[in-house]
Amino acid sequence: MHSVDILVLDQFSLMCVAATVEPLRAANRVASQPLYRWRLLSRDGRAPTSTSGITVAVDGTFAPDETRDVLFVVGSFSARTVDRRLSACLRRAARSRLSLGGIEAGSWVLARAGLLDGYSATTHWEDLDEFADAFPKIDVRRDRFVMDRTRWTAGGAAPALDMVLTMIRSQHGLPLALNVASVFIYDQHLAASVPQPTVALGRLSVTDPALARAIEVMQTRLEEPLPLSEVASRSGVLLRTLQARFRTQLGQSPHAYYLDLRLSAAKRMLEQSTVGVAEVATAHGFGSPSAFARAFRQRFGMSPLAARAAMRVPFPAATGRISA
Repeated sequence: MHSVDILVLDQFSLMCVAATVEPLRAANRVASQPLYRWRLLSRDGRAPTSTSGITVAVDGTFAPDETRDVLFVVGSFSARTVDRRLSACLRRAARSRLSLGGIEAGSWVLARAGLLDGYSATTHWEDLDEFADAFPKIDVRRDRFVMDRTRWTAGGAAPALDMVLTMIRSQHGLPLALNVASVFIYDQHLAASVPQPTVALGRLSVTDPALARAIEVMQTRLEEPLPLSEVASRSGVLLRTLQARFRTQLGQSPHAYYLDLRLSAAKRMLEQSTVGVAEVATAHGFGSPSAFARAFRQRFGMSPLAARAAMRVPFPAATGRISA
């Protein structure tokens, strides 16, 4: 039996925890035998609170010297800060040569502890550039998930599910992994190395591939926006055709959609970093801070600095509780 511990940090994603635990439960069910044993742990044994305000009961306190085969760290925004005590505990746990996994911002926790140095790794797409700048000893990849020897990292909930299914496949074979995926009516068709998209295109890639290509082109050119004629050319259609498809499928013009992509990405950077407004503006294709501020206020109803300040407001008290 494989022993799996999940260290759940405050402000975690419920979907990330479920994506990690539920495949293990399903594996035991499909195999009709206990292949996996898992525990949810927290720093102090108290129930951590998710980003949705729901607390989750845990099985105990994370103790670095306990025996385990795999340790997953699930964290969100607050996990990006330095926590020397937690870093020391994780380094101590790593001495037993277990496999360590970081899910979403859990990758930041492992990286802060120096446990990803010399490995390939990923994190959530919103943070990839900052992550690469902060940890030059890590081979940072835009992949959905990365499993490099005993270091496993995933960008979010769906990649975490694929990563755990890959673990099950490596330990118990492809037939079991396929049957586990079928429990969730899930078709595991994306490879680990597929880059994380900033916009999930879903079935649009099938129903309107030209429009999907246009959105992909826009995603990759936020800092230096392309003329719409060039976007259309790279998508294989005429500009008039692209404009019509945007209005039919998305209810807005290509220009409005492209601007919204840039502003939304700029808002995330403001909220999740200390980068100055002028630098944020430049990074998202605005010629001046004033032009950026005008467009930002029109889109979000507040100034860039107000948006940053709003993210500093403490999360409201939890309204629900889930037992492990």
